[in-house]
Amino acid sequence: MAVLNFIVNEILSKPALLVGLMSLVGLLALRKSFSDTLSGTVKTILGFLILSAGANLVITTLGPLEVMVKEAFNLHGVIPTNEAIVALALKDFATEVAAIMALGFVFNLIFALITPAKFVFLTGHHLLYMATVLAVVIGSAGIKGANLIIIGSILQGTIATIMPAFVHPFTKKITGDAGFALGHYNSLGYLVSGLIGKLVGKGSKSTEEIKVPENLAFLKEPLVITSVVMMIIYVFLAIVAGPDVLKDYTGGGNYIMYAIMQGLTFGAAIGIIIYGVRMILAELVPAFQGIAERLIPNAVPALDCPTVFPYAPNAVVIGFIFSVIGGIVGMFLVGPLGLAFIIPGMIPHFFDGGTAGVYGNSTGGLWGAIIGSFVNGLLITFLPALLLSYLGGLGLANTTFGDSDFCWAGILGGSLSRLGSVGAYISVIGVCVVLLAIASYVTTRLNQAEA
Repeated sequence: MAVLNFIVNEILSKPALLVGLMSLVGLLALRKSFSDTLSGTVKTILGFLILSAGANLVITTLGPLEVMVKEAFNLHGVIPTNEAIVALALKDFATEVAAIMALGFVFNLIFALITPAKFVFLTGHHLLYMATVLAVVIGSAGIKGANLIIIGSILQGTIATIMPAFVHPFTKKITGDAGFALGHYNSLGYLVSGLIGKLVGKGSKSTEEIKVPENLAFLKEPLVITSVVMMIIYVFLAIVAGPDVLKDYTGGGNYIMYAIMQGLTFGAAIGIIIYGVRMILAELVPAFQGIAERLIPNAVPALDCPTVFPYAPNAVVIGFIFSVIGGIVGMFLVGPLGLAFIIPGMIPHFFDGGTAGVYGNSTGGLWGAIIGSFVNGLLITFLPALLLSYLGGLGLANTTFGDSDFCWAGILGGSLSRLGSVGAYISVIGVCVVLLAIASYVTTRLNQAEA
């Protein structure tokens, strides 16, 4: 367990090191020189650290925004926050989570080797979160020990393989087949958004092609428009909430100026993310050719959602805004259904909603981005509410998992685990075989269409 904990805590749970390790393996497999191998590995790690710094800065700026929304409109309920629920769960399920995360990654590699779905999931923190939700729902159903770990690992490896496959037809269209897949556990939301775009976006221009008057030319600059929109949102909420709500953040300064600076900081954080993404892709995708050639033929790295932001940055902002609107609408719908009151969490709505906007835009332009991200907002409101009953004692906490894949996987895993150990083994293996077959079919059809 000491070795396993080291692998999980010091490598698998640190995305920069995990992806750097994959880059190192690929470059060694390509027999690159010592200089090229060292340079490529370090640049990959640095790119992920830069991306993470930008993401952390986004999270920091969204914290006060969430507080303002809650206080301005006097909202009280459950706020989906992955980091919070994971921290609570690890107190009771740390060993099981570590084992599921490590063994699940091995299953992902095996499934990528033996099926046409050649996707290797490299978003380390999402591997941790998925392992956590599976450990909790399976354990809460009464399955313990080795059975919990094995069942959870099979589900973990399967989900890590199939979800990048299901959204890959859209991902390839977005990136122009840049050599990577999407590895982010809100893929159900992105799949739905892409499909909705096909339905509603006929004739709609891309969010990146919308013409604007010359005196509004600044709207063509993604970082500028992002900053301006966020400044407006921050200032509006600051005025509605009042200065007392922000007094713990402003350090005695003017709360309106603080709101303006938060909007600008948000824009700067997006710029950092985009720079980090470009650095990662420049190094990791070529290195992965070595893994594809030597270890897993045609392997494709599945990476975190900000990797698609540079392809449609306007759609990211639109997706964020309309995902929040969808979350607000959903918040008032779950109560009458007897479900928990889910308050929109700004962090999942930004990353999930922004990415949903990119996927909706890829198939349906502006209308696809708007409606697709709105529906995503509904999904990440209803699904977390439905998941609560499967979390055992953790379901009483004022937080839950916020992304759609954690929720449907938790509901599925929890439901199958209630069949008992033998029933869970049979049903989980059967479901995973079917899901892998569907992912293989989708991948094969996509490859045939391009041949």
